[in-house]
Amino acid sequence: MRGPTRLRSRSVAATLEDVTEPGYTEDGVPTFEHVRETIERRSTTAAGYEELVSESPEGQARAEREADHESAARDKLEEIRRSLRGEG
Repeated sequence: MRGPTRLRSRSVAATLEDVTEPGYTEDGVPTFEHVRETIERRSTTAAGYEELVSESPEGQARAEREADHESAARDKLEEIRRSLRGEG
């Protein structure tokens, strides 16, 4: 009984090794097309998510906070530059 089970295990393993994943070479390296499609899919998903979030009240409040933060950062940077020039 041990023999057939062992042979069956070996043939399943060999079959799994022979099958390559779509989008990958036989060595297991992703193809350029696969990588490009993955990047495009992620980019599209992120853009769609950002669009949905920006239309919500929470998203609009977040955008306002980010704009305030950016403005404060620009003001602080200008303050630092003035102090380095000896103007402040």
